[in-house]
Amino acid sequence: MNVLIIDDDPFALTLLSQQLNELGMRGVQTCDSADGALTRLADRAEHFDALFCDLNMPGMDGIEFLRHLAQTDYCGGLVLISGEDQRILDTVGRLASARALKLWGALHKPFGLDALKAVLDSALTRSGDTRASAQGALYPADALLQAIDDGQLVNHYQPKVDFATASVVGVETLVRWKHPADGLVFPDQFIGTAEAHGLIDRLTHAVLSRALCDAAQWNGLGQTLRVAVNVSMDNLVALDFPDEVARAAQIAGVPISQLVLEVTESQLMRDPLALLDIVARLRLKRIGLSIDDFGTGFSSLVQLRDIPFDELKLDRSFVHGASTSTSMMAILRANLGMARQLGLRTVAEGVETREDWDCLRQLRCDVAQGYFIARPMPAERLPEWLSTWNTRRLELVS
Repeated sequence: MNVLIIDDDPFALTLLSQQLNELGMRGVQTCDSADGALTRLADRAEHFDALFCDLNMPGMDGIEFLRHLAQTDYCGGLVLISGEDQRILDTVGRLASARALKLWGALHKPFGLDALKAVLDSALTRSGDTRASAQGALYPADALLQAIDDGQLVNHYQPKVDFATASVVGVETLVRWKHPADGLVFPDQFIGTAEAHGLIDRLTHAVLSRALCDAAQWNGLGQTLRVAVNVSMDNLVALDFPDEVARAAQIAGVPISQLVLEVTESQLMRDPLALLDIVARLRLKRIGLSIDDFGTGFSSLVQLRDIPFDELKLDRSFVHGASTSTSMMAILRANLGMARQLGLRTVAEGVETREDWDCLRQLRCDVAQGYFIARPMPAERLPEWLSTWNTRRLELVS
């Protein structure tokens, strides 16, 4: 891995270079100014897989550098470094992500080798989810429709674990497109197409039916899990949607109480009355209803007031790294306290490290989900994973 460190402090450059060398990186280079870094990045003869950038530098500071960096075609990783207040570091991190830069993490000076290793390990873990197809590529509606009809959509499942006992209590269903030419395609490359071209109902039905069939097989093996399926707001406009869901569960032979529908409100409600009618009937049928990515997008306290959710999912942006962020910790405490008062089960997404696990467990969150527990996997791999987890979980609750 070729790395460029950008910092005006010679000691900081030397120290970080030595730390990266200790972690096995040999292609480490340094630069003492943001202007100089941009010049080197413009030189096509040089290629860098990762940039470590200090924020507080004379001349062009790190924030200005990010603005200019976003205008280049740099597609490697980015790690922010600063001795400034953690909230400033968090804000700049969000700015980098908003500028479509591949933020690997942020390090608050002074930091040790363990903190550096944790950032790199997390980045390399997430890079394993890179699509086989070209990043950002979108697929036309007719190709997606053909994929649905041909059964090219496949489900992967990410386990959910009870914080108190570390027992597996459920899975989230994550759809993938097994493209005949491009390999495994992730949903951010086709869900938007489905919503824009009226295909979301057919896509959701395919995902839901497959998930319920897999749940029936797990039930037969003696492993009863709550199965969560993501639904779009576009699904929640058809008044017969609750009946279709109940019918799919009946056909699969799965108790409807095992099903959870996760609602991500990526757009404003178009018909609030129809929505309230539908979600109330879903809950009457004992179908679980989860508000996904709470605190982001359009999800808000209004939805908690108006919609009978029984589960609240804390977005990854509030979970991963919360143990070292006073602002994230405050938000978590407030949301968890509110959820307990409302009688909602809480699920923490983005539990990626032992520190995340210990933090959320101490805060008495109910359920954990994230790479620290398991990556999404095909249905046939879940029974084998469960057997290995039963050994590992004992160390998490001792």
